[in-house]
Amino acid sequence: MSDDIENYENNLELELFREYKDVIGLFTYVVETERRFYLCNQVDVQARPVGQDVFFELTLTDAWVWDIYRSSRFVRSVRVITYKDVNVEELTKSELRIP
Repeated sequence: MSDDIENYENNLELELFREYKDVIGLFTYVVETERRFYLCNQVDVQARPVGQDVFFELTLTDAWVWDIYRSSRFVRSVRVITYKDVNVEELTKSELRIP
């Protein structure tokens, strides 16, 4: 039974990677948080101080979410709040060529 579940999840990951390769050219930015990986065309990151801590509020527009369990990975707008570091990179044309 556990092998069946592992095979199922491996197949979902492979399908997700294939979809990623197909859609990456549609997006301008890669955004990584501690929980998710996104492709999007617009991103706004705001640092919000709370006492001695800081959290980040991200607003992504025209996004694609790396998540094998989502039935639809394309979303018009995403709001993410995180206390961890955020990495935002602008894609260049050379990065869009995936072997």
